[in-house]
Amino acid sequence: MNNFSAVVTRKGWLSLAAVVLVATGMAAQGPERPPSPVRYTEAREHSVRRTIRLPGTVESRVYSIVATEVEGLVEELMVREGDVVKKEQPLARLRTATRELQRQARAAQRREAEARLKQAERNLERASELNEEGIISRQEYDDRFYEVDAWQGRVEQITAEIAQFDLALRQSTIRAPFAGTVTAERTEVGEWLDTGEPVVEIHALDELEVRVEVPEQYFRSLNPGARATVTFEALPGYEVTGRITAIIPSADTEARTFPLKVRISNRRGRIGVGMLAQVVFPAGKSYRATVVPKDAVIRRGPQEFVYLVDGNSTVSMVPVETGQGIGAWVAVEGPVQVGQKVVTRGNERLRPGQPVAGTPLEYQLP
Repeated sequence: MNNFSAVVTRKGWLSLAAVVLVATGMAAQGPERPPSPVRYTEAREHSVRRTIRLPGTVESRVYSIVATEVEGLVEELMVREGDVVKKEQPLARLRTATRELQRQARAAQRREAEARLKQAERNLERASELNEEGIISRQEYDDRFYEVDAWQGRVEQITAEIAQFDLALRQSTIRAPFAGTVTAERTEVGEWLDTGEPVVEIHALDELEVRVEVPEQYFRSLNPGARATVTFEALPGYEVTGRITAIIPSADTEARTFPLKVRISNRRGRIGVGMLAQVVFPAGKSYRATVVPKDAVIRRGPQEFVYLVDGNSTVSMVPVETGQGIGAWVAVEGPVQVGQKVVTRGNERLRPGQPVAGTPLEYQLP
């Protein structure tokens, strides 16, 4: 069975076998050693699925250049680059003195209009009584009626203007539209901003996306909702699981690649926008393979091997070729049989033919 992308050449196998034979002979000629304490785990058979590994770039899923809704002079910039902000947190404040004075003037005009409206309503009430008694004409009554209507309209007009001032005063404090991190400052204190001009840039970093350019031969192998494992060059050993959220069916005409997005969580805040990532996607059908713990595999240059515990409590070194990883396990091809004991602790200091005192060590399969 050959389920791996690389093939160990005959020359490589022969050279490694020669190393094993020489090392075994040297061990046999040396003085007898006490058994070396090791831990071992039995090789198992497990279902393995082929994967596709592609590079990607971390992007913000939600990003905004926050702009001002009203014009004004920047009186205070309340955040700086790198600050983490909550939703509705103030970012900047514009000067409001002029608008506050204008609002006060409109409020005084409304009080005057309300007083005149009350007077007009009393006049209308008296005119209604006099009209019923025939003392005043219908025209005089209508004049009183329309006077009330006019002052009522004036009060409503000024009330609407005051509401506009109140809205502008609230908008003079620019707030974060969502929780995130400030990535750029686009204004400074003392600068005049017209409506719509930028204040800061914010990225939401609790959830991110990795953009991957998928070669066309893999386009039909990937589907939205499928899981993917993501690692980062800047974060050795750090791994997160994401899901494919979008496969854009429009290829780059030169590279013949399709954009794909994988959504990942970043609640620990370790991942930064723009980081380079490696994304592993499951693809194809599953197959049965012999698997051993990753700790059992020793690498020396381009060669990989494991130590097997033989029936006489000595170890033999056998070359293997590693394939698909499954959690703490990895598929191997070579002279390793299911059920054989592979050394997983203390294997770095072993030599072929060396006696060992082994105790089992269990690894959980996914």
